[in-house]
Parts: sequence; C-alpha cells; structure tokens
Amino acid sequence: MAVSLPLRAADFELPLDRSGINRDDPKYLTSYAPVIKPAKEAVVAVHSASILRIYRQRGVDPREELLRRFFGLPQSNQGKVEELERRSPEGVGSGVCISPEGYILTNNHVITARDGDPADEILVELNDGRELSAQLVGRDPRSDLAVLKVDAVDLPFLPVADSDQLEVGDVVFAIGNPMGVGLTITQGIVSATGRDNLSILGESGFESFIQTDAPINPGNSGGALIDAYGRLVGINTAILSQSGGSIGIGFAIPSTFARSIAIALVRDGEVRRGLLGVNLEDLNLEYAEAFKVPEGAGVIIQSVFEGLPAALGGLRKGDVVVAINGLAVKNVSELRLQIAARPPGDSVRVSIRRAGEALDLDIVLADPNNPYGTGFLSGELLDGLEVALVDDVLRKRFGLEREIEGLVVVGVADNSRFADTFPLGAVLLEINGVSPESVDHARALLESRTTSRVYILNQGRVRYFAIRP
Repeated sequence: MAVSLPLRAADFELPLDRSGINRDDPKYLTSYAPVIKPAKEAVVAVHSASILRIYRQRGVDPREELLRRFFGLPQSNQGKVEELERRSPEGVGSGVCISPEGYILTNNHVITARDGDPADEILVELNDGRELSAQLVGRDPRSDLAVLKVDAVDLPFLPVADSDQLEVGDVVFAIGNPMGVGLTITQGIVSATGRDNLSILGESGFESFIQTDAPINPGNSGGALIDAYGRLVGINTAILSQSGGSIGIGFAIPSTFARSIAIALVRDGEVRRGLLGVNLEDLNLEYAEAFKVPEGAGVIIQSVFEGLPAALGGLRKGDVVVAINGLAVKNVSELRLQIAARPPGDSVRVSIRRAGEALDLDIVLADPNNPYGTGFLSGELLDGLEVALVDDVLRKRFGLEREIEGLVVVGVADNSRFADTFPLGAVLLEINGVSPESVDHARALLESRTTSRVYILNQGRVRYFAIRP
C-alpha cells in the first residue's frame, strides 16, 4: 500500500549558497567572462543605407504667374525641378575590429545594397557607444567578405587564430548584434569543419565553413566566432533554418581564410586569385585503388589546359594531388581554397601521386584575367594595328556571330601600312593555318615565316592575305 506524503511541511527549508564564484579557481571552469570581456569590445554593429534621389517638379500657381508676367514680380521656385534625397536602410549586421588602426572585417552582404552595389552610407557603432562613419576599403563577393575603415585609433581588436587547428567539440562563442537588439554572446561548440557545397555563396563562391551550434540569428552576420582563449576563429555568415531563426546550425568563414582576404583587400583593394589551369574531381575509393594512392584522399586531375601553369609546371591528367605546400588536400573545395588564397605569380608546391610514385612540383600561378601572360587579351600585333581576343563584348560591338573565334581589330592608326588590309572589326581567323589563341601566339606565328598567310573575316566575307611583318 502506497504511503501518502503531505504536500506541505512547516519545517521546510531551502539552503542558499551565498559564496561568490571564484573565477580564478583552476579546479573549476565556472565562467568565460574573463575571456569574453575583452573580446566583446572588438565587435561592432554595422548599419548600411542607400541614398535614393527623387526629382520633383513644383507646380506653378496661376495667380503668381499672372502677377509675374504683368507686374514684373521675380520668378519663384515654383515650376522648377527639385532634387530630393532619401535614405533607405539596407540592413543591420556586425563587424570585427582586426587592428587598432580602425580596420573592420565584416560580410560583404552586410554592406551591399539590394541592387548589388555597395551601400552609399555605412555607420559603425562601437561597443563604447560611439557611432562612426565607415569607408569601404574593399569587398570580395566570392568569399562574402569586406573590410571597412573608421577614423579612430587605439581601438580594441581581436587576435586572429589559426582556424585550421580547430577540432569538432572545441568550445566557441558567437558575438554580434542579432535582430538588432544589441551586443549578444552565445555559446556552443564546433559541430563540423570544412562544410562546402552548401550553395550559400553561389557556384563561383569559395565555401569551407565552420559549422557551430552557437546560436546565430539575422544580424549576427559579420560578427565574431571566438575560441575559449578569446581569439577570432571565424566570421559568422549564415544559418540553416526554415523559420529564419536559429536552430543550432550556423556557419562561419574560417579565420585563416578570412585573414588572407582581409590582407589582400587592405593592400590592394581587391582579391587577386591565382590560376592553376586544371579540371579536377574528388578522389573516391575506386580511384584511390586504381591510381595507387595510399593516402586514400586527394584530387584527381582529369585534364590540364595547354599553356597554363599546371601544364607548364609538369602536371598531367591522371595525377592525383594530395597536398599543396605541405597541407593535405582532401577534396576539390580544399584545393580551390588553397590556390585562391595565393595571388598570381606565387609559386606553390604541389605534391602528387603519379602511378603510385610521390612527386613534388613547383607551379607558378597565373592571373585569371590574363592567364597566358602579357599580350594575351589585347595588344599591338603589327605596326599601328591593335587587336583583341574575341569575347562576348566584342561580338556585340562588331556584330560577330557567337561561333566566331580569333583576334578582332579594335584599333588602326591612320599611318599604319596595314590599315587597308585589316580594317576596324576585321577578324584574324587563322595565321599560317593555325587559329591564334592570344596576341602573343599570333606574334609568334607571324615571326615564324618571312611571308605569312592570314585568313580574315571582314563584313561577312573571308579571304586570304599574304603579308610581311
């Protein structure tokens, strides 16, 4: 038979422990306040706005117009067009001071207007209450990062940690301005690293996110993800949510990658990424066995482009890239990130497996905007004759069909002896039977013979010319 206990007891007591928290006791981790206090001072709120210009014409009062005509009254402002400015808020986000000189790292989407251009006005609110106008130093949409500059000195800033050292389970804190409520800190752990193929930044974006369950909400974008030492390990960027609020799946751009972008933006105002010149595919178990790759991970080269760094440096189709500069490469995304972090002209050491044999090759990266070197896209081919590699812009300008390839004449000097042979808009389809792939290539083809035959397209007609350069 069950015993019924009384609901109330007159002698009930509830002890209260009045001792404070000893935050310096090494036996217990009772608070992260000592770590968070200096870190939160370096996180700011970022407000952006666009200026809308509205043109309005004031109406004319008929009585005033009558007095002006017959009695010579001066003309008023009525009837004139007025230009009005209105500020349209674009968004509220967060940013991280990364240097005492006032450089602030944030997300590109935080300072971008709805039309894709940078916001006209950017205001930064410091943790001490100051509001400062910020200038855009540079932005990189492909990594969703931007650097701002405020006119202030001796600002608190966050040291940047090596995010490559993070492991799943490490304690992290997200600091930012979620929902515009003010500075907020949330705690969690690193849930995963190297998250890619999420299509957050689009097909051309560079994704290798830190995933965390530290609550991240709208407005946290651009804020800091810090470790237990108060160091910056990531820039909070996105959440995965059906409701729009945090469900414990947040993503941050790794600090090591963000650091390289920030340095490029401050130094050059843009990010110049190196080009390798290969088609790649992730290595699976079958590939690893077939290509004798004991590491079991890497990236297989499916093809190389002639004349680009990979081919010039000795890489071949069928080679398996296992490391770049000593850092292991597990998939295509990791390789893209490592190459993209280095500017054109840098040399990278590519470690490969070729038929099971380990090799190291030094490859000098090219500029994607000029992959074949000086004289690739445009330049002077002959005396007084400027040509450029046909692209969509030039096709539209000169009315060329989509399938037309070659070099189009974009400039002819009046005193050029080639003016009659190569008029403006003429396309050099072949030189000595070979299609020119660049201006340098065309020069080499012309220099290979004393007299060259050039096959050109001009006003819908094709014909050969023999010329002596």
